[in-house]
Amino acid sequence: MAFNEKMADRVRELIVAAEKQVEEKKMFAGLCFMVNDKMCVGVQKDTIMIRFDPALAEEIQEKEGVRPMVHNGRAMPGFVYVDEDVLKTKKQLEYWVQRALEYNKIAKPSKKKKK
Repeated sequence: MAFNEKMADRVRELIVAAEKQVEEKKMFAGLCFMVNDKMCVGVQKDTIMIRFDPALAEEIQEKEGVRPMVHNGRAMPGFVYVDEDVLKTKKQLEYWVQRALEYNKIAKPSKKKKK
């Protein structure tokens, strides 16, 4: 699994400082940070995936280095990829992690699959 371990460390530092219930799972060809059992931030090879409030979609998608997350041929509402080129500084990365953490507080948890 090829994900950017340095970026994962940077994201981990920010999330763990802000949240108590954090779990890391390998998915989406990378590492996903689950906060309170909800998908929050994912780290891949050269991007991070952010889950955000879909009401902010227009504002978020206008930002530099952002592209929609496409799964099975359709854009996923409330998810975007952010290129690592626009995440060079701690402040830049904090902006995106904060968007994800803010939404995590109000996001509905995904439905548990029955075993």
